Amino acid sequence: MTPSYSDRPGALREPVLNYRNITKRYGDFQALNGISLDVFKGEVVCLIGPSGSGKSTVLRCTNALEAIHSGEILLNGIALPKDDRAIRKVRQRMGMVFQNFELFPHKNTLENVSIALTTVLGMNAADAHARAARMLEKVGLSDKMKNYPANLSGGQQQRVAIARALAMEPEVMLFDEPTSALDPETIGEVLNVMKTLAEDGMTMVVVTHEMAFARKVADWIVVFDQGAIIEQGPSAQIFDNPTVERTRTFLNHLGWSG
Repeated sequence: MTPSYSDRPGALREPVLNYRNITKRYGDFQALNGISLDVFKGEVVCLIGPSGSGKSTVLRCTNALEAIHSGEILLNGIALPKDDRAIRKVRQRMGMVFQNFELFPHKNTLENVSIALTTVLGMNAADAHARAARMLEKVGLSDKMKNYPANLSGGQQQRVAIARALAMEPEVMLFDEPTSALDPETIGEVLNVMKTLAEDGMTMVVVTHEMAFARKVADWIVVFDQGAIIEQGPSAQIFDNPTVERTRTFLNHLGWSG
């Protein structure tokens, strides 16, 4: 069910991301079944729903880590390309933060953030290190630049991963359950960084099970079930007055009684 977009922030502009009836299969399993969705500049769009409902698959298709079977995904009005070289160029415009941190264990924090700047963008080492230092300061880790991943907490490692993505100056940030591998004590520090990014106007698509974060920060909530969007709307509407019984059941299971 898709409500009117008339009150949606940015809805009168062209979307940054546009999903047009996308499908994705793994053998006989239909992972995505006709997903249509717009993401507008400066929005935080949270994808919620039970595990295995297709949320992470949408992000992987967005970044062309998975190929869709039909439909289109457009970035600023242009469909994602098919050839590998062009796809690599598109990925530079999207920052992606995974559940696992994917840091190089033999490189320190500054090197982990700067390495893509030199190898992908061709920046010289001094400029790359300067930008990496600014990004680490942005995520609150300016005092950890010489630390190696093994000497960082899980929350700190994830913040390094966020800084690494931000350093590429992406047009949109994709977060795939960024706190799921963290202990409860460090979840908050990562969510606070993401909240700051939202306040700064970063366009973000977030797959999350952190309902309090979604309720407070998201401009638009999209509810998935069995590979389909069953409901989408403003945060207050989804959490306080969901129109689909499956949404109510899901939220009630997580302790939300809207």
